[in-house]
Amino acid sequence: MTVESRADLSRKWSRQRTRQLLLVGLGLLVLVSAMVLSMSLGVTIMRPGVIVRAVLSPLLPSAWYADIPAVQIAVLYNLRLPRTVMAVIGGAALAAAGVSMQGISRNPLVSPYTLGISPAAAFGASLAILFGLAAHPATGRFWMVGAAFVSALTCAALVLGLSALRGVTSTVLILAGVGLTYLFSALTATIQFVASEQQLAAIIQWTFGSLNGRTWDEVAIAGAIVAASLPVLQAHAPALDALATGGDEVATSLGFAVARTRLLITVAAVLATAAIVSFTGVIAFVGLVAPHIARMLIGGNHRVLIPFAAIIGALLLLIADLIGRLAFAPIIIPVGIVVAYLGVPLFLHLLLSRRQEMLV
Repeated sequence: MTVESRADLSRKWSRQRTRQLLLVGLGLLVLVSAMVLSMSLGVTIMRPGVIVRAVLSPLLPSAWYADIPAVQIAVLYNLRLPRTVMAVIGGAALAAAGVSMQGISRNPLVSPYTLGISPAAAFGASLAILFGLAAHPATGRFWMVGAAFVSALTCAALVLGLSALRGVTSTVLILAGVGLTYLFSALTATIQFVASEQQLAAIIQWTFGSLNGRTWDEVAIAGAIVAASLPVLQAHAPALDALATGGDEVATSLGFAVARTRLLITVAAVLATAAIVSFTGVIAFVGLVAPHIARMLIGGNHRVLIPFAAIIGALLLLIADLIGRLAFAPIIIPVGIVVAYLGVPLFLHLLLSRRQEMLV
């Protein structure tokens, strides 16, 4: 290789790196702006400047926010801010999990939903509703979330267990996940068939997926699990590059323990997904569409793809929630429904415009 070609490659890599950093920075700026907009709009419209001062009020002198009514600060901290933060955490977790699952499987159609996590969580929540645990005024919410989380982890354990019997390969993971998706969907349908009218309404409402009524306790629990899971995915970015580019053989030749890597990534992705859907209900398409949008904009290097996909996922879920709140106000459309309306056209556009890559 000549000196000139090495210099050209170095300049090309530097330009690409600069472009990626600019896109990540721009994505963060747009995300923060969307968060402020989400907190500004509602029954009472608050100016962005008021939002910023109210959010920072614990750190500012009282004179800086004395003109803001206490009720507005209370509404912001108790209703709008936890809802917005949960949307960001949820979208980021689902998108990062989707990127990782697509990487280890080399399948662009894989998402956290493919492994049956969301249908399993719906089954757990349906069980809690059917047996009256969710109706308890003090602990009902946590019974339902706990049942959904345990059911999702049970599904993940079954997927990994079935995969271990045949070797932890991408094909076995996908097939086991698809089979369990149908199983848990059938179990949930059975519960809906025997449930009372009130229970059926509660089950269906949960399966729509919603950010309504999120609390700081829920944000803290989900955020802690996601914060523990995403660094694991990021740490395995080089292995994901090898798996996504060359498959198991290339990754093994580069020194990666493929089976162990696939297991760790799957567990981390499952934990992040289960932590979100247990609180929000079934939210599809974010984990499928956001990775493709991010990959189209920033490339396939998982070191930057994972965090950028997390930004795109957070932005997508935040925008969907904002549309659901405002489109037919005061009626709030569940975010799971809005995400489907947004996700299907985006996915079809990606499928048609990049069909060679999508159908490999």
